[in-house]
Amino acid sequence: MSGVTEASIFAALKGIVEPKSQQDVVTLGMISGLIVKDGNVGFAIEVDPKEGAAMEPLRKAAEQAVHALDGVISVTAVLTAERAGQNAGQGGGGAAPAPNQAQGSQAQGQAGGQRAMVPGVRAIVAVASGKGGVGKSTTTTNLALGLAQLGLKVGVLDADIYGPSQPRMLGISGRPTSPDGKILNPMENYGIKCMSMGFLVAEDTPMIWRGPMVQSALQQMLRDVEWGELDILVVDMPPGTGDAQLTMAQQVPLTGAVIVSTPQDIALLDARKGLNMFRKVDVPVLGIVENMSMFVCPNCGHESHIFSHGGAKREADKLGMEFLGEVPLDIEIRETSDEGRPIVVSNPDAPHAKAYSAIAQRVWDKVSTQIDAGGARQAPKIVMQ
Repeated sequence: MSGVTEASIFAALKGIVEPKSQQDVVTLGMISGLIVKDGNVGFAIEVDPKEGAAMEPLRKAAEQAVHALDGVISVTAVLTAERAGQNAGQGGGGAAPAPNQAQGSQAQGQAGGQRAMVPGVRAIVAVASGKGGVGKSTTTTNLALGLAQLGLKVGVLDADIYGPSQPRMLGISGRPTSPDGKILNPMENYGIKCMSMGFLVAEDTPMIWRGPMVQSALQQMLRDVEWGELDILVVDMPPGTGDAQLTMAQQVPLTGAVIVSTPQDIALLDARKGLNMFRKVDVPVLGIVENMSMFVCPNCGHESHIFSHGGAKREADKLGMEFLGEVPLDIEIRETSDEGRPIVVSNPDAPHAKAYSAIAQRVWDKVSTQIDAGGARQAPKIVMQ
């Protein structure tokens, strides 16, 4: 099977004609963010935000044209929008001109409305933090595995487009397959289904994408993946309160969010911002996890509070949130995560693994209560004040 190239992809897309102008999408500069890896292809199509729904046939035609190329295994094309008068440049992963993000979200919502976002998934929980470096992805992985230990069918969506880490943490390599070139089968390990941009790009490849392109990619990783029947989908959110968080909150019926923070004051300030963002968009916050809560010397047993201690619990009490638990700073957690053998499965009897399992039980207790009380939430509306 011959390898597919950017040149052959652009040549195929030259045959896709934009209906109003009767010019092809390459000549019009509508193609951006092209990524090619091991036969998996992804790119964005810049469209007028008012034409989002009408351009869905063009998006499908572009996917089909590229999928017909020799060497192509799967294709993901996303619609994104920009201000009138701007044209996106071509190139693999290149930055596009600044789009109108609010209009882009509207166009993508229309385009994405053709298929239920996540059919068969009973609950979706976002794991978030106000800043990076607090162990959010490690918490996501071990939380998901703890939920699986309860006998639940679990999936993980790696929503950190710019820094995907779930493939490494779950010990998954390779690429997803597609039976028809449109719907991807998620990767799987330890009984956990997973989808991540990390399966489609090399670890050292930067994702130079603007907000609307990230939003469209997230929508398609939800909508165009065969998740099957899941009790819970755990979403590893990127740090902060930007486009990805708003996309998930606005267009996905999140059951709730878990906030991860270290105990020091500066981290708690950012965690509070993340918590308040979910509150503003009507997403229930299930509770707060304190990561790197303490360090216990493996030689003498002395307990050191390197990043302070108890700050997340005090914050949870002050805000009326549940404190879900604390996880220490420990080299075994770091080593097992880096090696793709998370501590919950590699050493389930360890105190740290039991801490994650207890947090998973608390999360599921709250989620199942919400499901029993009234089923999955409807996606909320964001009101700017």
